[in-house]
Amino acid sequence: MKTIAIIPARGGSKRLPGKNIRLLGGIPLIAHSIRYAQQCPFIDVVYVSTDDAEIKAVALAYGAKVVDRPETISGDLEPTVSALKHVLENMEGVTDVVLLQATNPLRPGELLNEAFRKYEEGNYDSLFTVTRNHQKLGKIIEDKFVPFNYEIGQRSQDLEPLYFENGLLYISKAELILKDVIISENACPMIVNHPFANVDIDTQEDFDYAEYLFKKDIEN
Repeated sequence: MKTIAIIPARGGSKRLPGKNIRLLGGIPLIAHSIRYAQQCPFIDVVYVSTDDAEIKAVALAYGAKVVDRPETISGDLEPTVSALKHVLENMEGVTDVVLLQATNPLRPGELLNEAFRKYEEGNYDSLFTVTRNHQKLGKIIEDKFVPFNYEIGQRSQDLEPLYFENGLLYISKAELILKDVIISENACPMIVNHPFANVDIDTQEDFDYAEYLFKKDIEN
């Protein structure tokens, strides 16, 4: 039985060029996820799946193993599971996979350990992290705003609890991923209410916010 972490990281980001190796707190963005995985006693090996030579060099420098991702599964519209499946198809003995996204570099320190224990003790086949949404949401239909999760005049604190997939981490059985599934129908949604859950870097504004939280966390 073996548990591995996989960090998918393509090159060629259009909205924030070179984002996966940009320095956050003096460390390349992807290195935050590599280091995080390396600190977990449940993880045997950390892999980075990439199509980019610079990302590969950084990943190797920080002690990860690299699987070269072919161009056929490196497009903008290619689902993440394709990269995970490609890694698994080239190895044996893997039972569980932890997916860490490079664009979610900040995570509570003990989150992964707690998540993996919950995953094993609950005998789940997958687990992912979610965060409660506190916004009043609605749709615009024929130029009119139609409330979705509340009634006009309702207080925010009285909203029915809704949650969003925050991307901090995913755990899944390897056999599921080989069937193109990361989150199964009976997956465990692990609730994480933490400022880091709101960080998903895709733009300069996202990166600036991550820097702010990173500095604030160090100061505390």
